[in-house]
Amino acid sequence: MIAPQCFVLCIGEKLSFIFGRPCFASKDRMSLKEKFSDRWKPFERSLQFWVRAVDIYVGYKVCQLRTRLVRDAGEQEAMWERQHVLAAEKMYLLCSELGGFFLKAAQIFGKPDLAPAAWVRRLVTLCDRAPETPFKVVQQVVEEELGKKFDEVFERFDVEPVGSASIAQVHRARLRNAKTDVAVKVQHPGGELLMMIDIHNLQAFAKFLQKEINFDLFSLTKEVEKQIRYEFDFRREAEAMERIRIFFRTNNRAAPVLVPRVINGMVTRKVLVMEFIHGIPIMNLGDAIAQRGIDPRGKLATAAKQKILENLTLAYGQMILKSGFFHADPHPGNILICKDSKVALLDYGQVKQLPDCLRLGFANLVVAIAEKNPSKAAQSYRELGIETLNSDNDEEELLQLAMKMFDTKLPGGITTLSPFSEESSLKKISVQSFPEELFSVLRTMQLLRGLSVGMGISYSCAEQWRPLAQEALYRAGRLKDGSFKAQQRSGFLQTVFRRRKMFNQQQ
Repeated sequence: MIAPQCFVLCIGEKLSFIFGRPCFASKDRMSLKEKFSDRWKPFERSLQFWVRAVDIYVGYKVCQLRTRLVRDAGEQEAMWERQHVLAAEKMYLLCSELGGFFLKAAQIFGKPDLAPAAWVRRLVTLCDRAPETPFKVVQQVVEEELGKKFDEVFERFDVEPVGSASIAQVHRARLRNAKTDVAVKVQHPGGELLMMIDIHNLQAFAKFLQKEINFDLFSLTKEVEKQIRYEFDFRREAEAMERIRIFFRTNNRAAPVLVPRVINGMVTRKVLVMEFIHGIPIMNLGDAIAQRGIDPRGKLATAAKQKILENLTLAYGQMILKSGFFHADPHPGNILICKDSKVALLDYGQVKQLPDCLRLGFANLVVAIAEKNPSKAAQSYRELGIETLNSDNDEEELLQLAMKMFDTKLPGGITTLSPFSEESSLKKISVQSFPEELFSVLRTMQLLRGLSVGMGISYSCAEQWRPLAQEALYRAGRLKDGSFKAQQRSGFLQTVFRRRKMFNQQQ
């Protein structure tokens, strides 16, 4: 099959032969070819997405129909496992070959609590696999953005990036007359256009898919679009990073996580220079522990993992419940483990400000989950504006769904979330409307739950956040002083007991 751009050039060459002179000059011909290629690229990319996405979807629907014809549970499970392996390979090829937004999708789906094990094994390798921008292009972007020659700014600049993501890549460097290294974040040219093409395709697919799982997926994709547009302005990221860094410093004796310091005067829309933090990616923690000769299941390793999870949980709890302004791009690639098990949180391109009504509504839901109170959970749903198809839904089922969505500890007997299952809470309740702002909170839950599953440490995020949630409600005048103090004391004692129990269970 002849590509459309080749067809245009062939017609031009035929005309030149007929009239005995060139129809296009060589330069004009190349220019036309490039323009046509640029215009054709969005259509080609969209076609690739739809062919692959529909193929994966149809595969699962066929498997669903086939399993209904089989009575043996073991055989049904084997059939689903074969389908997961096949679909995981197709999803891997879609994400790795198209890149762009789909690398972010791999980060979301590659969670051990959210996706089948076959998907996790295949997609987890894509976290840092974005194509790299050539060094000459990086140098050109930096010089244009900073308005200075490269050698005037940097004493040393590593050609190989530390990491490359879907929007930008980061290089380690040393500024002139400086004693410490910096991280230089440089945007990939042309990345924004590809991202928007991908998101608009995903929005169309979400409208179709949400009928299958009875959940408002389109609102999720609209929120993703809004956040990604923000990510292409590093000036906004720098402001968010400084705001969160100052927040942790003023609300804690020792900040639960490290936040890079922005280098003054070295921030533009496409370039961000910040403090370089030494550490290892959290995905490599297991290998690092093994290399040091430490038993991954021993007391020392367990204590370190527990400290990491507690610090991350506390950091997100403070951001979401105390200020409402929080880091909204939680995935393992943005977490470094530093000396003494300290945690560094990177990449503030996606941040979110929860309005007070949602912040306090979520605080009420956290308390409901911690107390396992179905009535309070149902009340919180209404306060948050989460609408279901039937207002008479069973309150116990609403609580179960809240635990699955907004706690790290899943209800008893559940290890993964399967939205397509006939027994899924999403199927039973049918969520028709879900506040866009809460999707960022939902992603945070996915990160913390995925890390807890990966580290083998089971704990309830809602229980840890309960004192913070109660404090937020008290400051808003929704808890009386005596009631607040009694609940704080009860929450503190429960937290101490839970930590001791969790640690003892790991021995």
